[in-house]
Amino acid sequence: QGRILEKTGLCSQITFGRYVRQGRKLGVDPKLFIQDLQFNKVPVRVYQPKSTSDGRRRGIIFFHGGGWVFGSLDTYEKVCRYISRESESVVVSVQYRLAPEHKYPAAYEDCLNATIYFMKNIEHYGVDPACVVVCGDSAGGNLAAAVSQTLAGRSDLPKLRAQILIYPGLQALDFNLPSYHQNRGVPLLFRERAAFFALLYLNGDALHMQEVLDGSHIPPAMRLKYRKWVSPDNIPEKFKVRGVKPLRPTDFIAEVYETVKRFCEPNLCPLLAEDTIVHQLPESFILTCEYDVLRDDGLLYKKRLEDNGVRVTWYHLEDGFHGIISLFDYCGLSFPAGKRGLDSVVNFLKSL
Repeated sequence: QGRILEKTGLCSQITFGRYVRQGRKLGVDPKLFIQDLQFNKVPVRVYQPKSTSDGRRRGIIFFHGGGWVFGSLDTYEKVCRYISRESESVVVSVQYRLAPEHKYPAAYEDCLNATIYFMKNIEHYGVDPACVVVCGDSAGGNLAAAVSQTLAGRSDLPKLRAQILIYPGLQALDFNLPSYHQNRGVPLLFRERAAFFALLYLNGDALHMQEVLDGSHIPPAMRLKYRKWVSPDNIPEKFKVRGVKPLRPTDFIAEVYETVKRFCEPNLCPLLAEDTIVHQLPESFILTCEYDVLRDDGLLYKKRLEDNGVRVTWYHLEDGFHGIISLFDYCGLSFPAGKRGLDSVVNFLKSL
């Protein structure tokens, strides 16, 4: 499928996809000051409530979703406005560079650099340095988890107060977890597309997509090493009632591994971080959707965090599907589950 996309003009498909998803420019918001700035040369949009505040506000750094390939400040404008207004927080939405033009680690570095800049210049925005939160959905949830892990060991910056991961993609070792089979054909993210996006972010192309889906890209010894973290055994039984397909053993293909071995880097796949990092992470909020190939990534990370003594608030949308939050009030569309999900984020923020 990756090769088909290349033959039919992958770039034109991506350009078209970006155009469709770009979101409409919205008018002024009576309750928010909104400005476009640059943090460390990374474009950002800052949302500040106009209402007076007793003290300094929470600061939320938001990384949008879109498979590292799509998405923009405009795509998530309504989501960011809603979070800023409803939680009375300063929100910084980050326009990181997109794949395939900019491969890993470009997006991660942009998110990290924008976050560090914000933390160092926090007083300009009336934000409490003890209450900075990273937040992202889908690929943005991946970036938020990676940034959070990187900052966990930094003593020269304020500690993050929390991380909010909305149906994050956190690993590319195993595209055969139960949620990948149960929801392989559920919009907005099919199983093939998840591998396709991960490869586009990593290498700028989708070669070897089938081998990655089959699981031939990871050496047996490494699979064994990570089994303690990435395994259906760590997923609660109630999530397997819709059926689990046992992984048929596939032959390891060394030359495929050579092209994708960076999948084992925690900055790309945060689920693979060592316990020494994980136990330093801030209080966490994880949202998962039942009808989502990435559901089990969120469940596995929830378990890892809890096993390491990190406090986790988990919100599961039984009737949710991948991308439902980004469709909040989108072109007149709205899903009640999406609003519930967004409100659960706002309530978590207010509880901090």
